[in-house]
Formats: sequence, C-alpha cells, structure tokens
Amino acid sequence: MNAHVILNREEISRILDRLASQIYERHGRCESLQLVGIQRRGVDLARRLADLLSRRVGHPLPLGSLDINLYRDDWTSLEGKPQIGQSSIPAPVNAANILLVDDVLFTGRTIRAALEALQDYGRPCSVELLVLVDRGHRELPIEATYVGRSVATRREERIDVLLEERDGLDEVRLSRADEAGA
Repeated sequence: MNAHVILNREEISRILDRLASQIYERHGRCESLQLVGIQRRGVDLARRLADLLSRRVGHPLPLGSLDINLYRDDWTSLEGKPQIGQSSIPAPVNAANILLVDDVLFTGRTIRAALEALQDYGRPCSVELLVLVDRGHRELPIEATYVGRSVATRREERIDVLLEERDGLDEVRLSRADEAGA
C-alpha cells in the first residue's frame, strides 16, 4: 500500500486545539452553541472539541450525533445495505447555533444530507461546519466555516481519518483509492 501519513497524533491534537480557539473567539461562552457530529468519526471529533471548549468556557456544551444514511442521495447505488446508525440531539435545535462536525469534506453531499437530517429536529438559528480535512472537489456549493487542514488531492485519491476511539490510533492518511484497502 502506498499510503502516507499527512497528519499524526500531535498534529491532529494541535489542529483541534486551534479550531476550539477559533470557535471560542467567534462564540464566546458558547451559550447557544450545540456541537453535532456526523456519524461516525465526526462524532468522535465533536466529543473532543466539546471537551476542549468546556474547559475554556467552564460549562458542558450540548453534544449530539447525526446519522445521515437515510438522507444520502446515493443509497440506491451503494453495494449492500447501508448501516443505519442512531441520531441523538440532546437539546432543542430551534434557535440554537449548530456546529456540524465531520472528518473529511469532499463533494459536499454528506453535508447536504446532514443539513436535511438536521431539519427533522427543528430550525436552527445558524449552522456552521467544521471539518478536520478539506480535500476539495466540491459538487455542491458547500464550504466549511472551520477547516483543520486543506489538502490538495486528485479525485482518485483517498483520505482516511483514523481516530483512537475507533481505530486505536490518531492518523490521517492519503492514498490512491484502489490501494486504500490493500
């Protein structure tokens, strides 16, 4: 496999700390802010950010998770059956400022599905997007408010985010799509 590491544990930690600082600068005490991670690794990143922000503001932040599989526009073309996870939005969405968190921003279709899923819970005051990696190649007019790292990729390349909570290590890898599983 010809994958190479583009972010290691320390870099991911430093990026999350920087992103938490940017959120704090924009939202102050974060009193109307809710973090909502997109299943799966977006939830892990949102949890880490919530911890960092809670230490800064001195109170816990509402933290939710959103499964977007039923809202995907490609579910009929997926091989096999999509794994349907659970969404959990712990506080009212109406009039809240929602911070959607995901690991990689690519075409924008996952975020479109997340915005649609979020509407089932109410009408937020605002929705911002935070991603660990923005790899370009947008198919929809969607941009992140907060970006950990922008990485120029080719369409045939793949970004894999590995997180301690799921994978046993923190690492972001870049590989050719046909090599990713090798």
